[in-house]
Formats: sequence, C-alpha cells, structure tokens
Amino acid sequence: MNDFYEGLGNDKKLSIIAGPCVFEDSNLAVDIASSLSETCKKYDVNFCFKMSFDKANRTSIKGYRGKGIELAMNVFDHIHSELDVSTITDVHDAWQAEIINTSIIQIPAFLCRQTDLLEAAVLTGKPVNVKKGQFLSPWEMKNVVDKLKSFGYNRVIVTERGTTFGYNNLVVDMRGLDVMKEYGPVVMDCTHAVQHPGGGGDKSSGNSYYAPILAKAAVAIGIAGVFMEVHPDPESSPSDGANMIRLDNFETVLKQLLDIDGVVKNVGN
Repeated sequence: MNDFYEGLGNDKKLSIIAGPCVFEDSNLAVDIASSLSETCKKYDVNFCFKMSFDKANRTSIKGYRGKGIELAMNVFDHIHSELDVSTITDVHDAWQAEIINTSIIQIPAFLCRQTDLLEAAVLTGKPVNVKKGQFLSPWEMKNVVDKLKSFGYNRVIVTERGTTFGYNNLVVDMRGLDVMKEYGPVVMDCTHAVQHPGGGGDKSSGNSYYAPILAKAAVAIGIAGVFMEVHPDPESSPSDGANMIRLDNFETVLKQLLDIDGVVKNVGN
C-alpha cells in the first residue's frame, strides 16, 4: 500500500482525502472507495479514503452515528488489501486510537486541543491529521502541533474546516491556510467548511454549491491537499448530505483543482 503521507506536501502535486461522511454500509463504502481510487489513479493523484466509524458529536440524540469500530475495521482492511488504498478515520477516545487500523489517524476539530487524545494518536506511530477547531485562529494551531511534536513526533497534517461566524455558520479566512503552512502540510476541508452547524434545528445543514468554490480558492494558495466528502446520493446520506460533492461530479471537480494546482506549483497533471 502506498504511503499517503510521503506523497503529501505543500509544494507537491495536490493530494486528495475523500469518501463518505459516515459508515453506512460495507458495500457502499467499498464502491465509493473503488470509484474515487480509479479516478485518482487516472490523474496520478495521491489518494486517501476517509470514513467515520462513529459520529460521536451529533447535533441531536436522533442523529445517525454509524455502524461502529469493529465493522468499520473490516471495511478498512478490505480497502487496504483489495484496493491498495490508504485510509483515514477520526477518533474520539484514546482507546480508539490504540486499535484502529487506518493508515492515518484524524483528530476532530472539536477535540484538537485534547492533550491525552493527541498523545494516544502519536503513540500509534501513524501520521496524524488534526482539524483546526472552529473556535481557533490559524496561528493557535501552532500550539496543537507543538503538543504533538513534544511527544517526539513530526508526521502531522493540519486541516482547515472553517471558523465559527455568528450562529449556525462558518467562514474560511484563506490567509489562514498560508499561516498554517509553517506547521506542516495543509489540507482544505471544503465540504465541512460549507456546513451550517445546527442549521437544521436538530441537525446541521449546509450549501454544497460552495464546496468546489472554496476548494479552488484554497488550491490557488498552494496547499498539500483537499479533503471532501463524496457520496453517490448525498440526499440519502444520514450525515452531512447537504455539504457533500456528488460522486459523479468528483472527476470534474478534481480536474479543475489539478489545473489550478499545476499553475500554482508548476507541476504536471
């Protein structure tokens, strides 16, 4: 299996982290991973499949959380062995970091300052993707990265996913992407950035129309990668469907991003 982290860099060809928001069904997850992988191979793009096994921070108790860690690990194993694709998932407790079998561990934005969780992620020896908290300035992420490095670790990815802007809204300050490039490879989460947290009353809403627009703006700065949630039928997704990029539109969006990335970095696509 290719080492996704080794192919990731702010001065390297654009990498992609993509997949469904949450684990809904094993066959669906594998189908999405296979489709995304084939498209990325077509354009020689460094790709990592993402999927949450548990959405522990739902707006409401009625929110769908996923099918759990054990079934998800079976799917990740299949994607590793059969598709030769790197994987990433988020953890919410230290014990989850200790057993999860993904290639990369992700720290959710709400938990980005939880020292014990950061340490548990580092102790796995795997690369760690930390999402910037919606409540943090870009330069405050230096403190988060310094925590990880204090445990003797340097394989860190920093992901922007928007900053709280009043009630039920997020905004992205594109200057922050350039600031955070000092701390490691920077990834833009273009789909969560268009989320309206709690905007649906007992769930979040969003506006997926703006996801490719934010992605293109971010890539123009010269970053390592773009994170996007992708689904064949976003309207049927039990989590974050309003923010997602439709699977059959993924290739179009990817080509646009690669064109911009090629100009900015002067790399061939």
